[in-house]
Amino acid sequence: IYAVRTAKPAAGPARQVNDGCARLMDIGLVQASLSLASGLLVGFSLGLIGGGGSILAVPLLIYVVGVRDTHVAIATSAAAVAASALANLLLHARGGSVKWRCASLFAAFGIIGAAAGSTMGKMTQGDLLLGLFGLVMIIVGLSMIREKSGGSDPDVRLTAATALRLTPRLAAGGFVVGALSGFFGIGGGFLVVPGLVAATAMPILNAIGSSLVSVTAFGATTAANYALDGLINWPIAGFFIGGGAMGGWLGTWASHSLAARKRTLTYIFSAVVILVGVFVTGEWVTTALL
Repeated sequence: IYAVRTAKPAAGPARQVNDGCARLMDIGLVQASLSLASGLLVGFSLGLIGGGGSILAVPLLIYVVGVRDTHVAIATSAAAVAASALANLLLHARGGSVKWRCASLFAAFGIIGAAAGSTMGKMTQGDLLLGLFGLVMIIVGLSMIREKSGGSDPDVRLTAATALRLTPRLAAGGFVVGALSGFFGIGGGFLVVPGLVAATAMPILNAIGSSLVSVTAFGATTAANYALDGLINWPIAGFFIGGGAMGGWLGTWASHSLAARKRTLTYIFSAVVILVGVFVTGEWVTTALL
């Protein structure tokens, strides 16, 4: 009788490397390439025209990359959006355009909202969630067409003297926007910017820079909540984030070269967002009726 010896699994760093290779093989080379390309497209649009570009992340993950579960697509998108927003936040912080106290208070209450909203999102049927997401895309596309206007108080600060006036506005606005962001798994920048302007009357440049604190926090909160149930596809998220970083650099470079046509590009991109939103919503309605 001959004893058959089985090899023990590698331990330590070698096993971690093997596990990482196995996860890469799980998604396949084609899906990895599509994730990278989709991230590059989203990053490019964000760098080129600013807010709203990340709204395409979920439909790209579902219809291009091939993520079949709506909840996994939303969770993976939230992780990617958080990483992208953090990178952009660092750039704005270096430029001094972030109103940290106002932004932090808005984000703090928004984190509570994002946790509640993402919990509700996990409890919502995937088809319904995707259909509602399509409606949000239409709203985002329309909001991108509007000219953004800021407030008239460039020196606004959250201090002991202004806390009584600003805190209720920032807290309420942050919670509502955070809840919507968490439910749909989006950064919510298109809502954070006007929310900050309405609450504090800060200029649009400061509102855009400050909004990235909330977008980072909301995306991270949503991703963490979904991660508790194992709903993030980390290999796809990694490739998507990598592509987003490259696309963001290219988009920022292109925005300087095409500055004179930026408004036209925004109109074109908003039309694409609206059309994709109509498609997603139409598919949901058609499926529901059949």
